[in-house]
Amino acid sequence: MKELNGSELAGYIKGRQAHTVKALRSRKKFPKLAVFYDNDSPVIRKYMDLKKAYGTDIGVAVDIIKITPDDAETRLRTAAEDAAVSGIIVQLPLKFCDMEILNLIPLKKDVDGLRGESDTATAMAIHWLLSGYGVELQEKKLAIVGRGKLVGAPLERMWRESGYDVTVFRRGDDLNRLSDYDVIVTATGAPGLIKSEMLKYGAVVVDAGTASEAGVIKGDLDDAAREREDLTLTPKIGGVGPLTVAMLFERVLQATEK
Repeated sequence: MKELNGSELAGYIKGRQAHTVKALRSRKKFPKLAVFYDNDSPVIRKYMDLKKAYGTDIGVAVDIIKITPDDAETRLRTAAEDAAVSGIIVQLPLKFCDMEILNLIPLKKDVDGLRGESDTATAMAIHWLLSGYGVELQEKKLAIVGRGKLVGAPLERMWRESGYDVTVFRRGDDLNRLSDYDVIVTATGAPGLIKSEMLKYGAVVVDAGTASEAGVIKGDLDDAAREREDLTLTPKIGGVGPLTVAMLFERVLQATEK
């Protein structure tokens, strides 16, 4: 098995970003990210902890704020109007608050692309990951499993605009047809959904699915597929996630510059 190691690529990006933060601070510009969430699921906690740690490493302040349906609008509006806040994220999925609160994020502070007016950080991270490892997409058959707001839908749009041959698999579709595809991105949050026998020889698989089972974070890819030597896969830990966080902070720094 060959790995698409997002942690390795993110490490190079993080070093450059730390230098950028120092340059910004020397000009009295202080990048700050506000992260809002409404529930304590293990998946959400994992990603918020990653963002907090990454911000600490490069010198960016990260405020993590829990919201309720009663105070979500007020808190989002306050951050939107605060000149000290460079970027705003609403950590999905929301459990109690309405998705309409995403529209309260000003476009210039929408570092995750959740308003749908720019590519999401996760979709961009997947594109960075494949490009960084020299995976050529032109003339390949591409499949996306799941069409969620964070991954599937924006990645489909990005790839179609680039003229790539992409097919989206939705709930209920026959996943055995994946054996016809060269590059597969899966992001359903259904652990073990993608079986080894569904994958053609030499396929590239990006597993961007996350779910919690008995406190363990799992992806969409079945463990048996990871035993195959012919596949190129994201690792269980350190695939898309680290690059997504790097992309988020890249946008925070860009917003601070403006």
